[in-house]
Amino acid sequence: MRTTTGPGEHVVVIGAGLAGLSATLHLLGAGRRVTLLEQDKIPGGRAGQHDFGGNAIDTGASVLTMPELLDEAFAAVGESLSGNLKLTKLDPAYHARFADGSSLALHTDGAAMEAEIRAFAGPTEAAGYRRLRRWLTELYAAQRDHFIGANFDSPLDLLRPELVKLVRLGGFGRLGPRIGEFLRDERVRRLFSFQALYAGLDPNRALGAYGVIAYMDTVGGVYYPAGGMGALARAMADTAGRAGADLRFGTEAAWLERVSERVRAVRTRSGERIPCDAVVLATELTTAYRLLGARPRRPLPLRFSPSAVVLHGHAARTWPELGHHTIFFGHEWNRTFAEIIREGRLMSDPSLLVTRPTATDPGLAGDGGQIVSVLAPAPNLRRGRIDWPRVRHAYRDELLRTLEARGLTGFATDFALDEMLTPYDWAERGLAAGTPFSLAHTFTQTGPFRPANLVRAAGNVVLAGCGTTPGVGIPPVVISGRLAAERITGRAAVR
Repeated sequence: MRTTTGPGEHVVVIGAGLAGLSATLHLLGAGRRVTLLEQDKIPGGRAGQHDFGGNAIDTGASVLTMPELLDEAFAAVGESLSGNLKLTKLDPAYHARFADGSSLALHTDGAAMEAEIRAFAGPTEAAGYRRLRRWLTELYAAQRDHFIGANFDSPLDLLRPELVKLVRLGGFGRLGPRIGEFLRDERVRRLFSFQALYAGLDPNRALGAYGVIAYMDTVGGVYYPAGGMGALARAMADTAGRAGADLRFGTEAAWLERVSERVRAVRTRSGERIPCDAVVLATELTTAYRLLGARPRRPLPLRFSPSAVVLHGHAARTWPELGHHTIFFGHEWNRTFAEIIREGRLMSDPSLLVTRPTATDPGLAGDGGQIVSVLAPAPNLRRGRIDWPRVRHAYRDELLRTLEARGLTGFATDFALDEMLTPYDWAERGLAAGTPFSLAHTFTQTGPFRPANLVRAAGNVVLAGCGTTPGVGIPPVVISGRLAAERITGRAAVR
């Protein structure tokens, strides 16, 4: 494994999202001195939280899977996830409501899900689910350590025995058709393929290897941290502080002071100079390259994932149709991907994710009501040509009417909006292409073909976060922090 050059005793980590916090904990565990800089006043990044009139609303990621990866980060400094945060396993992980009026609960317990599918679509479909679950489990086992959880120095690093198994499992075929070999009911197939959208892909066109995301959701389980996703970032930051990290919130990195191919110090926006031996850039990919004064050397331009319109708000009442996570599927599921990914248009028949964390954690709402967030996939700014400042209010109203028509009676009037985010707003916050989901996981942006975490432009700088390996989502970004630390320490973390 290639590593940074020169000494690496004092590391400056820029960005206190989950990737930066993971890198910090793993570096501390390896005996390094760490200074963590974060431009916001609180940790979290894409997994942050904001107080709206006494309501604690998670403003980013809302689905937590594979908590054992977080436990590895805490264990690096002699602590545990369970000792810092209470996790609740959600059951069901999701409720699915379809445009034809039918509904289906997604359980991660195999027997419970099999019974659910048998009652919903019959014994043949239940038997198909059993085979699908085995396939997803094998798929994850083939990729976990050597593809998802490993540093790559070259595409030749893919040439391992596990690659043969991945090929045999259909990892390089198409995900949608492969799911269709197990499940015949189109509604059930959606529950095990919609996760490809997290990776910026149409399920029918995504590589079969991305079934690992469905494994994480539907087999590994979905969890909720008490206090919300923001509590997870706070727990990691507090642990890093106790382990000796110098945490500096409200401190923005302005540029990197370089001598030849080495960064000697980080300069902050306030003019402070922080000398260092190495740097981890756990920021937006475009921000990382701006700080470096370099650009990625790639034969193909970067391709970004679709974006999302998100409505955060609250209500004095609830709706029996809403669980913790509820997916409202439209009729035209396949058409949706063509519109938002290839045509750059708004969904003509929206499919929406509604999150109600107060279903599990009522204390988040200061007034005893309900916190509700609505996510609608949308084109990113490079693909779409939508005038968001002009259409935002009309589209907000359309989404609320859609949910009311799908069974949430009174939602359009009883839901009080606290914040609305469009691709335009994401871009204003510094997210490239106006998307919170970073680079799409196309073949040329996967594994060793994704922007590398070891930077050619500087011998002692490493990247972490969703723009580098292994990719988008809480499990990958937590892994990315560990991989970044390993590039500096030269040794794999104890797992």
